[in-house]
Amino acid sequence: MEVIQKRQITQKTNWKKIFLWSLAILAIIIVIAAISIYLYISRSLPVTKGEINIGSISSAVEVTRDDSGVPHILAKNERDLYIAQGYIQAQDRLFQMDLSRRQASGRLSEVIGEATVDNDKYFRTLGLRRAAEASYNQYSNEAKEILGWFAEGVNIYMKELEENGKWPIGFKLLGYQPEEWMPIDSLTIGKYMAYDLGGHWESQAFRYYLLQNFSEEKAYDLFPSYPANAPYIIGADKLDIEKSLASAIIPPEFNGSNNWVVSGKKTASGRPLLADDPHLSLSTPSIWYQMHLQSPEMNVSGVIFAGIPGIILGHNDQVAWGVTNTGPDVQDLYIEKRNPDNPKEFFYNDKWVEATIVKEPIKVKDKETIDYEVTITHHGPVISEFAEESGKEEVLSLQWTALEPSVELEAIIEMNKAANWEQFEKALELFHTPAQNFVFASQDGTIAYKANGKIPIRKQGQGILPVPGWTDEYGWDGYIPYEELPKTVNPEEGFISTANNKVSDESYPYHISNDWAQPYRQMRIQEFLKTNEKLTVKDMMALQMDQKNLQAEEFVPIFIANLDSSLIKGNEKAALAILKDWNYQDSKDGAAPLIFNLWMKKISDVLFQDEISTEMRGLFKGQKQAVDELIRRAAQGNEGPWIKEKGGLSNVLHKSFQMAIKEAEKLQGSTPAKWKWGEYHRIYFPHSLSSVKPLNYLFNKEGSIPVGGSSVTVQAAANKEDGTVNHGGSWRFVIDTAEMNVGYHLVGPGQSEHPLSQWYHSQMKAWITGDYHQTYLTDVKGEKLTLNP
Repeated sequence: MEVIQKRQITQKTNWKKIFLWSLAILAIIIVIAAISIYLYISRSLPVTKGEINIGSISSAVEVTRDDSGVPHILAKNERDLYIAQGYIQAQDRLFQMDLSRRQASGRLSEVIGEATVDNDKYFRTLGLRRAAEASYNQYSNEAKEILGWFAEGVNIYMKELEENGKWPIGFKLLGYQPEEWMPIDSLTIGKYMAYDLGGHWESQAFRYYLLQNFSEEKAYDLFPSYPANAPYIIGADKLDIEKSLASAIIPPEFNGSNNWVVSGKKTASGRPLLADDPHLSLSTPSIWYQMHLQSPEMNVSGVIFAGIPGIILGHNDQVAWGVTNTGPDVQDLYIEKRNPDNPKEFFYNDKWVEATIVKEPIKVKDKETIDYEVTITHHGPVISEFAEESGKEEVLSLQWTALEPSVELEAIIEMNKAANWEQFEKALELFHTPAQNFVFASQDGTIAYKANGKIPIRKQGQGILPVPGWTDEYGWDGYIPYEELPKTVNPEEGFISTANNKVSDESYPYHISNDWAQPYRQMRIQEFLKTNEKLTVKDMMALQMDQKNLQAEEFVPIFIANLDSSLIKGNEKAALAILKDWNYQDSKDGAAPLIFNLWMKKISDVLFQDEISTEMRGLFKGQKQAVDELIRRAAQGNEGPWIKEKGGLSNVLHKSFQMAIKEAEKLQGSTPAKWKWGEYHRIYFPHSLSSVKPLNYLFNKEGSIPVGGSSVTVQAAANKEDGTVNHGGSWRFVIDTAEMNVGYHLVGPGQSEHPLSQWYHSQMKAWITGDYHQTYLTDVKGEKLTLNP
């Protein structure tokens, strides 16, 4: 028995040793694998110091990357400068550049597969690449040379990768190598930005849907304004908006921005200050790439979209500029009558006119090519049939300024070299799409503003609804003359600010838009600038990071006054007490911002979710503005049908408040005092490949981080349904023109797309805290790379 026990003990000991040795060996294997993966991925890190012979250029070019990873390119001539710009952009952003041109061209399915077929169909239908090809022929020889030089630089870098095999990890994971870069690729990406900041066809389609499915009273209750004349409408049985546009790819509703300029009479330096923060989708890598370009012809610093030459926003040594989205009505939907005997013909001015049919075969990874065709009428592409079978006799076509030839790069070239307002304004005449609110400041003390771009003049109507396409009575009659676009130079007030708000009063003779952003950001900016003097760069940064919620300041008193206190119980009482004591700051550590923002979301759900489908609410771009107005009118005793049918304002508020509190409890527990806005409202900066696990641990290793602000604060931080912040200040910029040598920047989450780069997520936390970095035009310090002929 004793022998057996000893044997059992020995066996246990041996098994334990085997187990421990197995764990040790497994740990060693994991460590070796991790090191191997790290070394494999790190092979593709670009060379950022030393010397490289790239050929092509005529003289050595110096590239200094500063502490924030911003490349400062110093060249002896423009040709070498733009070749170097293409090369350096490709070093840091080649995978993003390739996906961007594929997205805009409708060619993602070639490398991703079936999942992106609808995406490709939509962009083939729009024809951004066709528009880019038509635009190329309008460019000057100088601009064509710049596009060619930039493409040459990109291709030099790709040639290196072909030879050494050190492709960025994105290409390795998807199993392909990019094609040669062409000048048209840069222009196509530019057209994509016009799409991202485009017009309001979705709003026209949504209003059409309302009139098809609801009474005029209910439909008009959600219009931005009541139409003076009864709109033309076709019966619901002929053109089904919901089915026809079910798979449309809609840009984010919140694409907007803040910008302002302050004259020297209100600044501590006695010279103008300028601030700009464009609000776009937040992702890894950033939509923006920061650079400094210097040659004998220019010295300019700022940001550009990866894949495009020049600097689109920023400053040179004499002037600075920034933009917000004007948001004009530059898109119109036309109801087209199709010939029942010939689907290629459409009725126009009393006769059948043959449409243009463009073959757009879509290659799909590991699948057969789809023989796709695009139909283009007199007005533009038919967009109602790319996703679903549209009406046999009626379809919707789209007319849009961005589908016309345009020469924005010409404007960028001239803006980069401008020395004063006169030269800058002349350059703007070439910037047609997307229409933007430009603010300007110069060292000579000038501040200025111009709402710039092609904005159509309509023969009839104001772009509220789709209009008949079978007659020219509803067509466009040219554009607002350039010299008559809204403009202000050196106003008496001493500052100019824009935040996608209405840019002109009723006296302005032309129609610009039916849809404007909620006014709260602009109200807060003006409140700050009017009440402060001796302003500094630090003040401008603080304003860009301002979290005061003026929407809450307006509505919380209305909500409290209209709630039936006898129905408030339990945590609802505690939550209401928190709101009553709130200072209206959307702080990440506060409970009140969570309660209020969830409440606003639930009000929309109470009003619409039972009657308007999720897909159609996706087309309802002005939903938040509409809900604000419904509440205002109801509080003033003028309840509209949407609120009346839900039992009146008090009932809508009570029901939505209960829903908000229940959601907050589900998210963060049963103690309202412990709730935090930032536990729900978190920034992530997702990489396009991080949705595939376990790649998230490589591309989004930081995870999500709590952040304050909201969609209505100056520190813009709009969020998805799950609270993830996916939209906001994609670039923040401040400059004092008394010192043109230095600008203050934030490009979240960082400069590089390489997950092992020191500049990959280096600005992620800075984006949250408002820790700007300084970028200089002279005496730049950092890692130096010399590009040799």
